[in-house]
Amino acid sequence: MAKFKEGTSETQIEQLIKSYANLVNLVEPMKTLIRGKELSIEKQEEGYTHVFETTFESVEGIAEFSGHPAHHDFAKLFLPNLEKLCFIAARDQQVIALKNPTEEGKSKS
Repeated sequence: MAKFKEGTSETQIEQLIKSYANLVNLVEPMKTLIRGKELSIEKQEEGYTHVFETTFESVEGIAEFSGHPAHHDFAKLFLPNLEKLCFIAARDQQVIALKNPTEEGKSKS
């Protein structure tokens, strides 16, 4: 989930999302990207405005994606435009969450 910084235009947001979606073509283990705006019925979105679901071929594929140069180039453009970011990686009922883009490399389990 992401919340873009105030002042980030809809055009900029759409371009960043298109760049994210293009990673499917550049990073082999990344299989799909589904995206949309946050529409929580329970109003528990905590300010997040966009939701992204990415599917990888394996857990090892996530590691490959994380280290891929195309991902690094994308992150340099994407992260400075975010007020906050939350990732959740799930496998075998385990959840790892990262709530702040500046906490890269730290995780909770």
